[in-house]
Amino acid sequence: MSKPDIDYSRVTVVDHPVVARDLTILRDKQTPPQLFRLALRRIGIILAYHSLKALPTQEIEVETPIKKAGGHEFATNVVAVPIIRAGLGLVDAVTTFIPEAQIGHLGMYRDENTHQPVDYYSNLPSGLEKAMVLIVDPMLATGGSACDSISFVKEKGAKDIHFMCLISAPEGINRLQREHPEVPIVTAAIDDHLNEQAFIVPGLGDAGDRYFGTD
Repeated sequence: MSKPDIDYSRVTVVDHPVVARDLTILRDKQTPPQLFRLALRRIGIILAYHSLKALPTQEIEVETPIKKAGGHEFATNVVAVPIIRAGLGLVDAVTTFIPEAQIGHLGMYRDENTHQPVDYYSNLPSGLEKAMVLIVDPMLATGGSACDSISFVKEKGAKDIHFMCLISAPEGINRLQREHPEVPIVTAAIDDHLNEQAFIVPGLGDAGDRYFGTD
């Protein structure tokens, strides 16, 4: 079976020794929740660093103890939007760099029979049309939740949208790029494929269950 086409110019796969080590910890089914959370946070910080490279800045002037100096400040607000519930584990990574970031929430769960996302909650701040909106979710599997989330924030006025995930499947990237080709993706890994249950292979299982200790 041929793999879906991917436009790699719109995907950043982060290559870093810490990511490689922590991704192995996350994949290991023996990793307990407390270590899973720590590894996810470390990887999340690196992913957020790369995702925020697109954040525009503007020049300002400040007074140092010696003299005036040129500097920079952010030219737009940042809104982090985790897809509940697993996406909550990546929010702190964004606010590590942008403490003033606003946080929206989109609640979705996957129907176990259809493998399609079901929306059940939303709470987004105002001003999305002027912000950099960073949607975060550990897994990009079928792409259903990601595409629904992007469509939802677009309906609320968002224009500058980015997607950050831990592990992605070629099928999910392909769908996201077909439905929202302008949205860049930052990920730590592109795995092989989806299985019949729409889980990423090799993946790491259910990220939400493993993060919250509910598996």
